[in-house]
Amino acid sequence: MMDPRARWIAAADTKNASPLFRKEFTLPGKPRRAELSVCGLGYGVTTLNGAPVTGDVLTTPLTRFDATVLYCTYDVTGLLREGRNAAGVMLGNGWYNDISETWDFEKAPWRHHPKLIFSLSVTLETGETVTVVSDSHWKSFGGPAVFNHVRCGERYDARLEQTGFDRPGFDDGAWPAAFVCRGPGGILKEAALPPIRVVETLPMKEIFPRVYDTNQNLSGWAKIRVRGEAGRKVSLRYSERITPEGKLDTERIDSFNRNYELSHCDEYICAGSGWEEWEPHFCYHGFRYVEVTGAPDDFEIAARVVHTDLASAGEFSCSDGMLNRIHSASRWSTLTNFHSVPTDCPHREQNGWTGDALLSSEQALMNFDMTAAYEKWLGDFRDVQRPNGAVPGIVPTGGWGFNWGSGPAWDSALILIPLYVWRYEKNDRLLRGMWDCMERYLSFLGTMEEDGIVDFGLGDWCAPEKTAVCPTAITDTAYYYADARAMAEGAEAVGKDAEPYRRLAERVRGAFRAKFVRNGLPVPEGQTSLACALTQGLLEPEEEPAAARRLAELVEQNGYHIDCGILGTKYIFRALSDRGYGEVLYKMVTNPTYPSYADWINHGMTTLCEDWEMKNSLNHHMFSEVDLWFYRSLAGIRCDEKELVIAPVFLKELDWVRASHGGITVFWDRTRITVTVPRDATLALGGRRIPLRAGTTTVER
Repeated sequence: MMDPRARWIAAADTKNASPLFRKEFTLPGKPRRAELSVCGLGYGVTTLNGAPVTGDVLTTPLTRFDATVLYCTYDVTGLLREGRNAAGVMLGNGWYNDISETWDFEKAPWRHHPKLIFSLSVTLETGETVTVVSDSHWKSFGGPAVFNHVRCGERYDARLEQTGFDRPGFDDGAWPAAFVCRGPGGILKEAALPPIRVVETLPMKEIFPRVYDTNQNLSGWAKIRVRGEAGRKVSLRYSERITPEGKLDTERIDSFNRNYELSHCDEYICAGSGWEEWEPHFCYHGFRYVEVTGAPDDFEIAARVVHTDLASAGEFSCSDGMLNRIHSASRWSTLTNFHSVPTDCPHREQNGWTGDALLSSEQALMNFDMTAAYEKWLGDFRDVQRPNGAVPGIVPTGGWGFNWGSGPAWDSALILIPLYVWRYEKNDRLLRGMWDCMERYLSFLGTMEEDGIVDFGLGDWCAPEKTAVCPTAITDTAYYYADARAMAEGAEAVGKDAEPYRRLAERVRGAFRAKFVRNGLPVPEGQTSLACALTQGLLEPEEEPAAARRLAELVEQNGYHIDCGILGTKYIFRALSDRGYGEVLYKMVTNPTYPSYADWINHGMTTLCEDWEMKNSLNHHMFSEVDLWFYRSLAGIRCDEKELVIAPVFLKELDWVRASHGGITVFWDRTRITVTVPRDATLALGGRRIPLRAGTTTVER
């Protein structure tokens, strides 16, 4: 709990990129319980008596800081002692003080110099309480991270370290007093989402002179161990691409980092004090390769994997190695693109693109415990939503994204993710908490429709080159319909009147059919339009078999290649698999040539890409619907339905499939299927519907 007496404080030198703060205090008895609440903007590293208070990193979650500011609370009892103690904090810019011209964050109304609020409550064995808060009695000084930007990188001059500043007895006579400053403006709340952590350390192999490979595209940074003379500069440049000659290729991720001091690069300047270990504090990178310059012979390097520490909720494997590698790539893309918000990519932008997160949210819910993380991010929608209901294409935002980069297929994250959490987790907190925002957005869509048709914003993004992209009006109107249906379903779940939303849905469906459906098929014809109409329920039941057959024919005629962007890819798996065309999907997914998932893997990808051509980012999660297909269809785990249904799709190419999620496990091979469920369920096997009781059941195929 943040003590109301705590004040926001800043360093005397507000231009310093990483100011240090210290406060010495005395405890008149042995501590029985000590709790620290702290928020450093943009990022902060906090220590007590020289020891870190947490293993969390990048500890202030990104929000719209003039609306909401999240602080972190830690049990620090073991770090304090009777007598003299000291607190130390080093701050960095983070997203609060974005110094580069990107997505208008440098123009954000909250932008200001780094600042700190700190509240330590100690209960002694005697029962007495001692409170230490941030105020003008703290001291401040310049820190060693002389340049830091969350995406561009960090320059750290170890010669400027103030050794022992966070321990009692340090001579701070030359340190000026900190001053009480204006806060960011947002309401202080305790963070409730999983923290960002270093979750794994990977070895790096030197593949060219001073060029190192992790063998995995990831988010994080390099940790180095070096012994060099004072002033020696060791530079670490990051990239997910490398040329055959061993040169790093950063052209595709530098587009928003040009002309700054660093670009996807960290620099360490040695103190000259023997072996020195260092890793960045205030940035992270998306990379596979690191190019090192300036390192002495005594040098070691490892890769640190850094992201929000989402607990695993599901696992999938099968007899097909290619599908397993695609599954791994989907998981890596999802994890390494979550840093307090679901980002598009961990290098070029690090933005919370709403469409990317929406399209991957169902597979994310199958793979990970997403509820608390989504509750935090949907709270960011509340902070940025305009009074008329409009939301931007990136959330949070410093003001950019309302007039480009949004549209129903992106914005519908506000309505559909709360519904998905309800479907998959049977948790209605998000529906209840976001209901007023959801209503306002649906009303906003009403102001953008013309006779039931909506057409604005982005459509079937990143379709294969030379594809005739599906008209945006088709996918936009389909999302308008999906949103109205979702509101009706959500209203039933939380005890509200669903009828107005049903009427709206039927009106929009009628408008869609009048404009886009001819002889039972959507026009213009294409994989995306067919898959959209089928998946979103815009065709009559008697029209669906012919539409599904035509969609399968288009895939076959295209050499079993997908011909969709991110929206069509979201639709096509359910459209075909639910109607008996699983074999067509398998051939499409495992097709070894462009465009396909297997083509990515065959080119060495360990994460999913932004586009089928692999021209841009090599770590995006917006094409991850394939992983939901693994769980929902191949394993048959359909926990998003009103009742739990296990309905596996048996493919002749697979000898076995194993999957689990939330206490559900499924294993099948060519002779039998074994299912474990935590509650009553139904096994759909061919034409049979077999009731399952809680526990394990084995059925012959």
